[in-house]
Amino acid sequence: MSGGAARRYVAAALGRARARGPPPLWEPPPARHLRALGTGGAAALPLLLPPRRHLSSRNRPEGKVLETVGVFEAPKQHGKYETGQLFLHSVFGYRGIVLFPWQARLYDRDVASPVTEKSENVAGHGSKEVKGKTHTYYQVLIDARDCPHISQRSQTEAVTFLANHDDSRALYAIPGLDYVSHEDILPYSSTDQVPIQHELFERFLMYDQTKVPPFVARDTLCAWQEKNHPWLELSDVHRETTENIRVTVIPFYMGMREAQNSHVYWWRYCIRLENLDSEVVQLRERHWRIFSLSGTLETVRGRGVVGREPVLSKEQPAFQYSSHVSLQASSGHMWGTFRFERPDGSHFDVRIPPFSLESNKDEKTPPSGLHW
Repeated sequence: MSGGAARRYVAAALGRARARGPPPLWEPPPARHLRALGTGGAAALPLLLPPRRHLSSRNRPEGKVLETVGVFEAPKQHGKYETGQLFLHSVFGYRGIVLFPWQARLYDRDVASPVTEKSENVAGHGSKEVKGKTHTYYQVLIDARDCPHISQRSQTEAVTFLANHDDSRALYAIPGLDYVSHEDILPYSSTDQVPIQHELFERFLMYDQTKVPPFVARDTLCAWQEKNHPWLELSDVHRETTENIRVTVIPFYMGMREAQNSHVYWWRYCIRLENLDSEVVQLRERHWRIFSLSGTLETVRGRGVVGREPVLSKEQPAFQYSSHVSLQASSGHMWGTFRFERPDGSHFDVRIPPFSLESNKDEKTPPSGLHW
């Protein structure tokens, strides 16, 4: 795609977004436009967004409607992105910055099993053995200016932790922290010394014009990563597609708590739903099966997910959310289905790939806050 064509894609997408109602600070363009921008080596393509002074419809200046905030770079086909890499999320459209990478094992039930280091056979539908392959994800910060405009498609407080035993809260979250797959990174550069608005940006990173990218990790980021590694680590990713709806699941162990003279183990799991077709569908129901090593099998049914029944369309093809599960055993596994509805009223079930719930053998006390 030429730079001019891609620029017109972005301008048109943002123009349609503004036409839908009172203008936000900026609204991420649809994923189909971002996918186009991520191809063809658009290394010199300006990243254009509405000016920051567009705070309300009352003070909207006339004339200029887009400003350059950075320059797109060619996505990396090989190797990893470095700490400090600025990017646009190719699916959800938010601006972010890479903190550090994770090497995960991806169990893709849609791909023929290659020769790899580990396999998994979780009891569930099909009992299909799946080979895992190494895949790079990144811990990132989300620009706080973009969070309000992606909250209907992706939770911006999805990374949660167990609170202290003496804390009245069961969980707490770090706003604007996310995990992003390598292929979802659309890298760009900026001359702005503080290009991302996040309360942790200047605490974790500092500007160094001699480096590429020019944002380097502070000692606080390295210490925080090391201290909280057991609760942040992304190790396994599970993926399966049914009737062009792809479900990706990432489980995280959160720790153990004592309750009524028994041990309760907690996990969070992040799920992304993607519509790979052009037909509009809506999620209506969820059906979970949760097996515990203690021998219990629980069935959970309900409307939608996290109180929503998201619509997946060609313009907004993805929805991502996080939830939690607890067991009175140190391990177990989950599987199930999502029921979707087509425009004609017919329904179909989409498989949730089975995934293991494993606890850390060398468990320490879960974090009580941001450890520096």
